[in-house]
Amino acid sequence: MRKHAKTPLYNGSTVTKLEADILLLEMKARNGMSDTRFNDVLSLLQKFVPSPNELPQNTYEAKQMICPLGLEVQKIHACPNDCILFHGDYKDLDSCPRCHASRYKTGKDAKMQAGREKRLVAKVVWYFPIIPCLKRLFATTKTTKLMRWHAEDRVNDGKLRHPADGAQWRAINHSYKRSFSNEIRNIRFGLSTYGINPFNMVSSNHSTWPVTLCIYNLLPWLCMKQTHLMMPILIQGPRQPRNDIDVFLQPLIEELLQLWMKGERVWDEYKKEHFKLKALLFVTITDLPGLGSLSGQVTKGYKGCVVCLDSTSAKFLKHSKKMVYMGYRRFLPSTHPYRKNKKNPSMGQ
Repeated sequence: MRKHAKTPLYNGSTVTKLEADILLLEMKARNGMSDTRFNDVLSLLQKFVPSPNELPQNTYEAKQMICPLGLEVQKIHACPNDCILFHGDYKDLDSCPRCHASRYKTGKDAKMQAGREKRLVAKVVWYFPIIPCLKRLFATTKTTKLMRWHAEDRVNDGKLRHPADGAQWRAINHSYKRSFSNEIRNIRFGLSTYGINPFNMVSSNHSTWPVTLCIYNLLPWLCMKQTHLMMPILIQGPRQPRNDIDVFLQPLIEELLQLWMKGERVWDEYKKEHFKLKALLFVTITDLPGLGSLSGQVTKGYKGCVVCLDSTSAKFLKHSKKMVYMGYRRFLPSTHPYRKNKKNPSMGQ
């Protein structure tokens, strides 16, 4: 790649071979061009550029040139019943040790060959490691400067504009002052996940679950932008993982533990120095059913309130077959008007 970065596109050109390749692939991705259409563009450009030149001949050659820049992706086999991941201690097993389901598809359409690498896997989880992504963030001066915004450039006037203005952020800074908050480049993540139907069909109940991470070190109008969101896990459908989602989160938790306990040596392009980067999971973003799946907490039934827990006041309406939660008037101040109005049923309980 160093050689391609110094080779001119053609004799007398100020654009290098690598630069032209990256610009063309960026145009392909930005406009959603198919490989066939991109091949046609390359063929057309060959007529406009002097010969000989270093333009890629086709899409495959263009992608091969930037292949060393690509980020790692792991395809981890999973039990069809979501019991375990064939990862770590289970990576060499051919069946689940809990439900004894086969790791590979069986039947006429399975195309079972003798070699394991040719057998069709029953279920696959796509995992994109987060540590290489974080190293890329600190490899550019502009992004690295933005990662320091919450400590150096944030307006601290007592108004709540960003999670850094909240009590939870301050509590973490106070509790882990020596081990974490003394380094302003350490990262606080927000994790969110929910099921989606990638085929956009109302009649289909297919549910694929992406898990995303946002970085709260960034400015409030940047931390939720697509360019700064990370998607470490993509859980394959068609069924949603429900309470077994912790099985699929295992590789991510392992990396988060590594970043919290040991840290990772990272190069800071802005300060021109190496430092030990640490990270923690600051918050999770879910709806109420998603909270039940992600945390294992009960969010329905007689103890479905995540605040009251065992003290939840619930009643089942047998005719409408619904659960209603009553008794929340007890949290109101003693002088509140709702407490005095006991005769009006529309005021609620």
